[in-house]
Amino acid sequence: MISSIIFILAFGAAIYLFSKNIGKVIRNIKLGKPLDRSDNRAERFKVMAKVALGQSKMVIRPVAGIMHIIVYLGFVLINIEVLEIIIDGIFGTHRFFASPLGSIYTLAINFFEILAVGVIIACVVFLVRRNILKIDRFSKPELKGWPFKDANIILFIEIILMGALLKLNAVEANIEGALEKPFIISQYIAPFFASFNQDTLHIFERVFWWFHILGIFAFLNYLPFSKHFHILLAFPNTYFSNLNPKGKFTNMESVTNEVKIMLDPSYTPATDIPAGRFGAKDVNDLTWKQLLDAYTCTECGRCTSECPANQTGKLLSPRKIMMDTRDRLEEVGRNIDINGEFKEDGKSLLGSYITEEEILACTTCNACVQACPVNIDPLSIIVDLRRYLIMEESKAPAEWAGMLTNIENNGAPWQFSPSDRFNWANEN
Repeated sequence: MISSIIFILAFGAAIYLFSKNIGKVIRNIKLGKPLDRSDNRAERFKVMAKVALGQSKMVIRPVAGIMHIIVYLGFVLINIEVLEIIIDGIFGTHRFFASPLGSIYTLAINFFEILAVGVIIACVVFLVRRNILKIDRFSKPELKGWPFKDANIILFIEIILMGALLKLNAVEANIEGALEKPFIISQYIAPFFASFNQDTLHIFERVFWWFHILGIFAFLNYLPFSKHFHILLAFPNTYFSNLNPKGKFTNMESVTNEVKIMLDPSYTPATDIPAGRFGAKDVNDLTWKQLLDAYTCTECGRCTSECPANQTGKLLSPRKIMMDTRDRLEEVGRNIDINGEFKEDGKSLLGSYITEEEILACTTCNACVQACPVNIDPLSIIVDLRRYLIMEESKAPAEWAGMLTNIENNGAPWQFSPSDRFNWANEN
């Protein structure tokens, strides 16, 4: 009874803290501007099933993709066992599903153990890639400090949790009457505990049981502060993906109306839309989907490794754009937590976090959008920041200013009158 009470308190505390932190994340995302992504529900479910559930974009890079799928399956399937642990913890039972499921239960645990080994191997490979091989996309400036440590912490936690699960089963293999036969992997670990007496084995079993479940509770509450949050947010983020062709840009309706009125004075807008701010200067100028993108970022760096601007040595890193957006949003959230509402802090996303040089380096090629395994759109944030820089601050580079003037006057980037545009054909 005491054990069950302690477990219920621990379980309740974990759920409460997780719900509280999730509430703050949702609050922060809602700081963004409205955006309607309620169309094409069938297509959206299809994209989510293919990209988030099916991991279709991960396997474009086979080694990392296959390893990630193993970790992903391990995380999803092995944690089905957590349901049994929760039932056992609340009601004081032991392996609640073993009796009703019989041989199916043994088959399931054997499969879970194989997956656990696969997860451990994959995590070791990822640690080697990051810390020994030092793959280029894991060595960029934006990953220095906490982001690099965070990735390593996650991998170590997963190895430890999987190891605890295997040791738990290995100890039980030595306890009289606990298991009819040892499981497929833990049977090879069981001999290490064979020399202990039954009382000591029962203590080991309880230690590994509590360590495993409390570790899962702790990991659950670590997620909102970690890049690993994408294991939850990847599903809504892919569901609300931009379904338009990647080359299609969004227009500000207020600007579109002004252009239509200029071209046709008789045009009357359907609604009176206030101009507001052109583009985005801070996170509250972005849409809720762009802020969801920021929280979903896995920091894998595929976007940056595909970026032609980054490859040529320019400062732009699409991954940094997403990380900076999330960091600024978190800062705004803490400001609200302290003051009850946002108090001006003299900072903004553009300027305090992201420089003009970064966003002006973008070629708008969409390589980063195509590369992202969870359909994040860094380009939309870059374009909105650039709109503010040019339309509000009038800080277009000289070359751009000339091009924009030509487009305004001639309908094309070139300094030729529209009437002379076909002259090249007359010269042949």
